[in-house]
Amino acid sequence: MGIELLKQEQYRIFDQTSLGTTFHATQSFAMDDTLCASVATEGAALRSWVHHETVVLGIQDARLPHLTEGIDVLNTHGFHPVVRNSGGLAVVLDAGVLNISLVLPERGGIDIDSGYEAMLALVQHMFRDETEKIVAGEVVGSYCPGSYDLSIFGKKFAGISQRRVRGGVAVQIYLCVNGSGSKRAALVRDFYEAALQGEETKFTYPVIIPDTMASLEELLQLPLTVEDCLLRAYRALMALGTQLVPSVLDEVENERFGVNLDRMLERNEKALGK
Repeated sequence: MGIELLKQEQYRIFDQTSLGTTFHATQSFAMDDTLCASVATEGAALRSWVHHETVVLGIQDARLPHLTEGIDVLNTHGFHPVVRNSGGLAVVLDAGVLNISLVLPERGGIDIDSGYEAMLALVQHMFRDETEKIVAGEVVGSYCPGSYDLSIFGKKFAGISQRRVRGGVAVQIYLCVNGSGSKRAALVRDFYEAALQGEETKFTYPVIIPDTMASLEELLQLPLTVEDCLLRAYRALMALGTQLVPSVLDEVENERFGVNLDRMLERNEKALGK
């Protein structure tokens, strides 16, 4: 089902990987919601992006008993927090992490597993010339653990999430392309230690073991860049007979984006007090 779902007639392409440090994660989440609302009439979309020195927090993270102290740890390391509008837990983004959203029309219904399988199929196809060892399954000890963690030999390099809005499904993945996966994990470990301070909570937060995570460059022993990996994604889709069309938001979408961005900013002001 994964490959079949990938085989859309065409994808509108939104490449936001080179927008730099001024491109804020709140804009990314607003962008995906905007595309979800358009996908039924405009067709499938692929959006790629990079955010610098950002830790994306989940709703549960925003309820940590000592959140301010946890954020102080992030700030000390030069990172700033953003609270997402979907599920999941803390994830590190930086210049070595490629994010991809497949935004698909929910015609006839797309069950949750099918969306995950589509992204898994894309990543496996992207690197099929280098490895057949990419598997999905929870990696205990990683940050933001889930049943669709992607790993090689037990070390996680990617995580997948989904967001459903107005007849569209955004299947989102972060790919740790280069740099140190364990160093990123150590940052999240330190964040949770400061934000929990040993207190018991109703929600169980993950115990991070940094060595459970690595970048693709580390795992494949292959020099990789974000640009390399994005090109692999494009080639994988074109190999399925899909047309890729570079795109920008139209006037209606731009207005909708503004509304969605305001919502994200309001959410973050409430959650983080700024």
